[in-house]
Amino acid sequence: MSFSDLPVDVGPVYEGERIRAKQMYVELGGPKIEKKFELVRVKEPKEIKDGDVKIVGPDLSDMEEGKAYPIGILVETAGPELEVDIEAVLERRIHEFCNFVNGIMHLNQRYTNWLRLSKKAYQDGFNSLKFLGTIIIRLYKAELPIVKQAQVTFYTTMDAIAKPYEEAMIIYDQRDERARGLHDEDVDMFYGCVLCQSFAPSHCCCITPDRTSSCGSISWFDARAAAKVDPKGPIFEIPPGECLDDFAGEYTGVNETLKKRSLGEVDKIWIYSSMTNPHTSCGCFEAVYFYIPEVDGFGIVDRGFDGPAINGLPFSAMANQTGGGKQLPGFNGISVQYLASPKFQQVDGGFSRCVWMVTNIKDRMYDLLPEEWRDLIATEKEVDELSKLRDWLREKNHPIVERWEEEEEWEEEGAMIPAGTQTMMIPGAGGIGGFKVTLINCKIHAEKVIIQKLERGKKKKK
Repeated sequence: MSFSDLPVDVGPVYEGERIRAKQMYVELGGPKIEKKFELVRVKEPKEIKDGDVKIVGPDLSDMEEGKAYPIGILVETAGPELEVDIEAVLERRIHEFCNFVNGIMHLNQRYTNWLRLSKKAYQDGFNSLKFLGTIIIRLYKAELPIVKQAQVTFYTTMDAIAKPYEEAMIIYDQRDERARGLHDEDVDMFYGCVLCQSFAPSHCCCITPDRTSSCGSISWFDARAAAKVDPKGPIFEIPPGECLDDFAGEYTGVNETLKKRSLGEVDKIWIYSSMTNPHTSCGCFEAVYFYIPEVDGFGIVDRGFDGPAINGLPFSAMANQTGGGKQLPGFNGISVQYLASPKFQQVDGGFSRCVWMVTNIKDRMYDLLPEEWRDLIATEKEVDELSKLRDWLREKNHPIVERWEEEEEWEEEGAMIPAGTQTMMIPGAGGIGGFKVTLINCKIHAEKVIIQKLERGKKKKK
C-alpha cells in the first residue's frame, strides 16, 4: 500500500499528534458545532462504488481559515464476510486512520467527533477531503482485508448533515439497546481496547457487558466481534480470571492485563468505582463523573455542555485532569450508556450519591435512570451555583442528606475530615518539591493537628 500520490505522509508514527488552535487551518466538528457524526454501514456490493469519495457542502479549499464547520463522515463498506454486527467495530477505526495522517488530529467518536487540519498540511497541498476519504478507504482494505469495497461521503453544512445525523442517532440507540440486556456475570470473557493509547499511553479500556468503553462506541458485543475479526488488533480478549470482589468488579485477569498493557503504570482497577482503584480514562470519554466534596456527592458533565459545571469547572478543565490514562480518585471518564448499568459506580453509592448532571444527559437517559432517583438529581436548570445545591438537596430529601447527618454526629465528637477524597500537598525543604497525601473514604478525628516547618541545620532533640 502506497500513499506517495498524496501531499502528506501517512502512517502510525503520526498518531498522537496534537494540533493547537494557532497551528490549525480549520476545525471540523468539536464542541463548537451542534451536529456531527461518523458512521459505518455494511452494504451489498452493488450499492458501493469502490473508492468513491463524495463531499456534500464546501470542501477544505472553500473553507475560511480558523473557522469551525460541521462534519459528518459516512463510510459504506461491502465484503462477503462483513455483517451488520461489526459496523461499530469498523466505525471506531476511523479515529485511528485519521490520526495516521500527518497534519490531522482526530478526537472522540460517534456524535462527538472532532478533527483539526494543520496549516502546514494545507500549505503542503492537503486542500480536499477527498484525500482523507481516499486514505480511509485504503487503510480499511489494508488493515481489515474483510473489507473488499468502500466509499466515503463527507457532509460539511448544517443543512446537509441534518438527515444523516438523525439516521445515525437512531442506529447508535439501536446498538446501545441491544447491549443492555447482558450483564458481567453472564459471560466468561471481557475485552480490552487500546485504540486511545496514542493520546493516553497508560490507558487500556476494560469492556464488559455492564461497562461500555469510555468513548461510548464499543459495547461488549462490538468488542467480541472485533477480537474475532482482528485477533492481533487494538481490541482483544481479557480472560477475567478469579473474581476477587464482585461488588467492586476486581478480577485477577483484568489486573494482570492492565498492568501489562499500561507498561506497569496501573496494576489494579475496580470496574465499578471512581474513588478507589478507579478505571483509567483516555481522552475520548463521553462524560466526566466527578466528586463534589461540598455535598459528598457526585456530578456528571458531558462534552456537549457549554459552560462551567456545578463545581465551577468546564468540561475541558476536568477532562485535562481526568484523561491521559491516569487513575485519579474522584474524576472518572465514562460513557453515557454506563448510567443504564445496574452496577453503575456501585462501590461509591451509585445513584444514591449522584446529585447533579447536565440536562443533555438527564433528558437522554431519563427513562433508563432508576425511577426513584430521576427527580432527585439536579441539573443546571434547577441549580447553577454550588452554594445553592445543598439547600436544593435538603428540599428534595435526597438520601445524601442522611450522610451529612451521620457526619455531623461525628463532628460533635471532634475535628473531622469529611468522607470522600481529600488531597493535601506536603512541601519539601524550602517549599520546593515534597509529596502529596490522598485520603480516600476516611474520617479522621484528632484533638490537635500540628504542621511544623523543619529548619535546616538544626538537629533534632534527643
